[in-house]
Amino acid sequence: MQRILIIGSPGAGKSTLARSLAERTGLPLHHLDQIHWLPGWVERDRDEERVVLDRLLAQDHWIIDGNYGSTLPQRIARADTVVWLDYPTALCLRRVLTRWWLYRSRSRPDMPADCPERIDLPFLRYVLTFRGAWAKRNAGALARFAGQTIRLRNSAQTQAWLAAL
Repeated sequence: MQRILIIGSPGAGKSTLARSLAERTGLPLHHLDQIHWLPGWVERDRDEERVVLDRLLAQDHWIIDGNYGSTLPQRIARADTVVWLDYPTALCLRRVLTRWWLYRSRSRPDMPADCPERIDLPFLRYVLTFRGAWAKRNAGALARFAGQTIRLRNSAQTQAWLAAL
C-alpha cells in the first residue's frame, strides 16, 4: 500500500482512519476538503483544484481521503489501494451531528482555516441518501480497479483491519 484512497459517507470516519493510517505507514496524508475549500468556505477554482490534485496523484506515496465524485476516476486510476468505509447511514448521521456539535465554532483539523463546522438541511439530506446513491457509483468505479479494494462495513471491521497492519 503506497497510494491509498479512502472513500465513504460523510461521518463514516474517513479523516480519522486516514490519520491513523498515516501514523502507521508514514505515508503523506492529504484531505480532499483542504484541496477543494479555501478559507472562509470559498470553493477553489476547479481548474486550480485539478492542478493541485494532479500534482498529488503524480507522487509515488500518499493517502487521500474524501469523496468528490468528479475526481473519483482519476484518483482510482492512480491508487493501489481503495478503502471504502461503507457504514450504516444512521451511524454516519449520528457522527455528522456529533462532529457539528464538537466543532460548531471552529474548523476541524482536516479542513482549511476559517471553515467552522456547519450543517444544513441539504447536507443532512446528502448524508441520508449517500449510501444508496454512492453504492452503485463506487461499485461501478471499483469494478474496473486493478488494485486492492478493502470494503469495511462497521467500526469493528475497521479496527480489526488496522490492528492487522
